[in-house]
Amino acid sequence: MNTVFQGNMVNYKNFNYKKILTTMTRLTQIFEKTRNENRVALIGYITAGDPDMEWSFEIIDAACGAGLDILELGIPFSDPTADGPVIQRASSRAIKAGMTLRHGIEFVRKLRQKYELPIILFSYYNPIFAMGTETFVREAVEAGADGVLCVDLPSEYSDEIMRHIQQPNIKNADKNVSVNNVDTFNTGNRFHFIRLIAPTTDTVRRNEILRQSDGFVYIVSRHGVTGGNSNKIDWSGLEQEITAMRCETKVPLCVGFGISTPEDVQAAGTLADGVIIGSAFQRIIEEHPDTAKQSVANFVTTLTTVNKRNS
Repeated sequence: MNTVFQGNMVNYKNFNYKKILTTMTRLTQIFEKTRNENRVALIGYITAGDPDMEWSFEIIDAACGAGLDILELGIPFSDPTADGPVIQRASSRAIKAGMTLRHGIEFVRKLRQKYELPIILFSYYNPIFAMGTETFVREAVEAGADGVLCVDLPSEYSDEIMRHIQQPNIKNADKNVSVNNVDTFNTGNRFHFIRLIAPTTDTVRRNEILRQSDGFVYIVSRHGVTGGNSNKIDWSGLEQEITAMRCETKVPLCVGFGISTPEDVQAAGTLADGVIIGSAFQRIIEEHPDTAKQSVANFVTTLTTVNKRNS
């Protein structure tokens, strides 16, 4: 790990995100790979620590080995307001098992010894704030995480976390840098702040989020919370939204919420650059905890077999 950097002042908010997207990272590499293979990136969300610490790691390990392109490692939180009942129960089990943000980062460290797939820490802001944003960034970068998706931290406040990162391929990147008088950490692999766009996001704010985005953008497919079938995906409306977004950004667009079947993966794959599956994994773990390792791996394999766009 590089040491803490101090010295010349850089105005982080004035960075041109588009110019620094030329840096090849694990995320840019995987999206390039999936495009070349004429398929979408398969992104799996799994709650760390469910049903227990040791078995959870084995399940996640198996999912990565079975063919996930990107892992969203879920950090359990006591009040997961964006999540439906399946992930809420998973979070409760994980918290009871002793899972914390620091333990989740240790999961990243162990996975990074074996895999090169991008790993995004998926968390609510409270655990990060409690740890301290500077400590969180330092430990996440050291462990090999590729970024963070903080579901309840609005895009406009991303600097609460990203002010601690000295991104590669910027002016003075080889020098000691301080951003807004805050200690920053130099990472040879870009650390991404993954931003969300919901059906309720207005056009002006949506375009501003797209302007600032890198890594990929998480497109919430429908109203409501994760999982469940109460709000079906309007595929036609989603196609119109994604078409409009492609006029504003070249950053990969990935669809999540309500993606749970091979048919969903195929449908989303005609529109997006990546598909995000979460509750379906947690449902397998909840209903078949003893065989979840193999069952989750089998499900990933099934999704990979249908993950091919029509030529």
